[in-house]
Amino acid sequence: MPELSAPGEAILLRTLPNLRDAGGWSTVDGRRVRTGVIFRSTALDRLDDTDAAQLGALGIRCVVDFRTRAERESRPDRVLEGVRTLLADVLADSSIAVPAQMEAFFRSPATALQFLERGDGHLAMRNAYREFITLPSARRGLSSFYRLLLEEELPVLYHCTTGKDRTGWATAALLSLLGVPQDDVYREYLLTNEQLLPAMEPLFRRFEEHGASRELLVPVLGVDRSYLDESFTAVQAEYGSIEAYFADGLGLRDPEQERLRDLLLTD
Repeated sequence: MPELSAPGEAILLRTLPNLRDAGGWSTVDGRRVRTGVIFRSTALDRLDDTDAAQLGALGIRCVVDFRTRAERESRPDRVLEGVRTLLADVLADSSIAVPAQMEAFFRSPATALQFLERGDGHLAMRNAYREFITLPSARRGLSSFYRLLLEEELPVLYHCTTGKDRTGWATAALLSLLGVPQDDVYREYLLTNEQLLPAMEPLFRRFEEHGASRELLVPVLGVDRSYLDESFTAVQAEYGSIEAYFADGLGLRDPEQERLRDLLLTD
């Protein structure tokens, strides 16, 4: 793959939208997050032969799957030859699990429309983002992901279903720990609206046939700054800082946090 010209640049694969290198961002101490080692995407269930070959060119050694068991069984990832898989179910303990119910939710436009027209989309998503901090399964799953990085089995590709919520928080938390300024953490997160929503056009058109406007769907198909705010607010309320969240919530103490910085940052 060619060198990225800018942080967050999309890697364009037809059957794997929202794929990008999470590296390339500058930190407050003048370093930069390494490129070519941490990649984020949607699930790999639709990956075709051509795109699998392109993905193979990234040298991925491990795929981290944040999805629930129901999601994995419904749409199994394509298995990449010689690549290890880590299952890290972030929402196993959730009774809401909105990000994990997207597919079933949108199978029934009538049911989805009732939910969306009540304005429940934003509220449900904000609740889910708080769960990324409070659920035991979220702490276990995210801890296992970051510990995998410490094993130096890089490059790693990590994903949920649409690569926007569980994957979005995993990225935002890591970049924050590495020292990327908050504005750039949010900028990276919001790139999903540019890189994922175009792939959702068939779903937008399907709902338009049922009288639903695009504006009703965007809160659950895209990302919003207020969602990420919920996670960071929960971190601040529960732990006081991103470093304390990693230490006390995820079990990665100061030496392990420093090791992550050594591994993932470059001068």
